[in-house]
Amino acid sequence: MKKLDFFGVGPKIGRIVLPYLTIAIALTIMFPRLFTFGEPVRNYLLIAGIVILAAGLILYGFTVRLLLRGLKETRLVTAGTYRCCQNPLYAFLILLVIPGLGLIMNSWVILTTSIIGYIVFKKFISSEYKEMTEVFGDEYLQYKERTPEFFPFI
Repeated sequence: MKKLDFFGVGPKIGRIVLPYLTIAIALTIMFPRLFTFGEPVRNYLLIAGIVILAAGLILYGFTVRLLLRGLKETRLVTAGTYRCCQNPLYAFLILLVIPGLGLIMNSWVILTTSIIGYIVFKKFISSEYKEMTEVFGDEYLQYKERTPEFFPFI
């Protein structure tokens, strides 16, 4: 049976999202008056950002462990965070990790990285779906039908 690639379309997404995120961080640092929410809300955003980022990193780590186990056994992972959505690794990065970083840095422009990330995800994910269908067939198609693609529980 064919072995799946751990990284999937992640590197393709990263080639676009990481430079954008780097520029957003640089703009926030160089021009804080233009790219931040301002000082009055800084402490609230910092606390919210830490909580969101921590949750995202914990969920991401848990999901990586599930994925590695599934790849090692060449089996479709449908339990744990994969029960909530088909792409929890991408979802946690785009919906929690990046926004958490944006809130910690008090930056609205960093938050726009999630929008870019989602658009790029949608552009490239079809090749990963094709590979999953080739490897897992009907089992994957049934999982795909009953599980939300990206946004958990929707």
